Amino acid sequence: MAEQNKVQNVQEPDINQLRKVRREKLAELQANGKDPFQIMKYDQDAHSQTIKDNFEELEGKKVSIAGRIMSKRVMGKASFCHVQDLEGTIQSYVARDCVGEEEYKEFKRMDIGDIVGIKGEVFRTKMGEISIHAEEVTLLSKSLQILPEKYHGLTNTDLRYRQRYVDLVMNPEVKDTFIKRSKIISSIRRYLDGQGFLEVETPMLVANAGGAAARPFITHSNALGEDFKLRISLELYLKRLIVGGMERVYEIGRVFRNEGVDTRHNPEFTLMELYQAYTDYNGMMDLTENLYRHVAQEVLGTTVITYNGIEMDLGKPFERITMVDAVKKYSGVDWNEIHTLEEAQAVAKEHHVEYEKHHKKGDILNLFFEEFVEEHLVQPTFVMDHPIEISPLTKKKPENPEYVERFEFFMNGWEMANAYSELNDPIDQRERFKDQEAQLAQGNEEANTTDEDFLNALEIGMPPTGGIGFGIDRMCMLLTDSAAIRDVLLFPTMKSLDK
Repeated sequence: MAEQNKVQNVQEPDINQLRKVRREKLAELQANGKDPFQIMKYDQDAHSQTIKDNFEELEGKKVSIAGRIMSKRVMGKASFCHVQDLEGTIQSYVARDCVGEEEYKEFKRMDIGDIVGIKGEVFRTKMGEISIHAEEVTLLSKSLQILPEKYHGLTNTDLRYRQRYVDLVMNPEVKDTFIKRSKIISSIRRYLDGQGFLEVETPMLVANAGGAAARPFITHSNALGEDFKLRISLELYLKRLIVGGMERVYEIGRVFRNEGVDTRHNPEFTLMELYQAYTDYNGMMDLTENLYRHVAQEVLGTTVITYNGIEMDLGKPFERITMVDAVKKYSGVDWNEIHTLEEAQAVAKEHHVEYEKHHKKGDILNLFFEEFVEEHLVQPTFVMDHPIEISPLTKKKPENPEYVERFEFFMNGWEMANAYSELNDPIDQRERFKDQEAQLAQGNEEANTTDEDFLNALEIGMPPTGGIGFGIDRMCMLLTDSAAIRDVLLFPTMKSLDK
């Protein structure tokens, strides 16, 4: 430990000295009337990869690029540098005789991390590297910090998440992930817009945070003098729009759940929910299959994806299995033979499944599902027909009212989507809310509370409707082969360093 501290004490003044030198260079530029921060714009007309892809057409032609200096090799009267832009990096050859003596002297004083504009001809070096023969080099912004050493990059995971701007500079694959995320969301929108859905926006600050089993964040409005919650789902407002006659609606937006943080959970995350009148959960299954195939094919060019070395085929029909059959398959317990809460509790104890006092028979079935089944659902699978106790907003199955027309979509052992034949009976819905209120009183902090305005909307009349919620972040994880949800969130929630 003493040796480690000694090393740190030696290195830290060096970094501080380098920062001091950069500030001195900036002060000198400013004193000479060449403050880079006074430059308002730069006429960039090309990017690195586009130049490489179109070299035969662009060879000998002038281009103007802009980006960050990532490496620099000064050799007397001529130098090389690599400039990184949105698409990647490209080499530039900077010669004194071409750019002029004064400009070449200024180039030599530029630092790794500085942002520059370079104008010149496209050519190929003797070593075969496509490059730009610089005629002008303009300093557009001075970097006053020191980038991580290029061969080791930025590898500290915590620092990468906190300083995503440095992570994007040092790790090109990170930028690729977020470009792909943007394309995934754009592809979803294109698909749904093509199916006649309207994109809408609903409130984030709500009096009643319903639509999911989750603990909300609570805040206070000074203007209104009352508490509000941050939404935990998009459901109840979107259903109000179905009542209002907007037959196909969707929203992609942030929701907030005051819960744990792990590789698949972040307190704020992106959810997409959509609702379609005059269909049911079978229609939602068909839509899910088609949507996933469309996005994978459009963004990745294939319906076979690989995550953590495991292939998943979105091109084949997705498996469909009831929750009862899935639990029987993987635990050996046939829930059709479990008729009372006491029997459910007994079989739970026998299989070492822990339950809470307020849990009913259906809750314990769900605990069995989580314990024995989820990890096996690697290939795309719809798990259907959940117990009514865990589905307060869903239509009962007419032939078996202990269960509802609901499915969860699984891949890689993860829940990827959750869908219902939406409950549109206001009398039944009020009874379900009463049960949720009772659970809340018994200590279930994730239970829903009664939403009177939503019940009023149902009394106005809602048509038969299918609805679904997609976890956008998990979808992005799978399609970009990212290990953790923080790898697909540009700025994940982090604990303050001073706590």
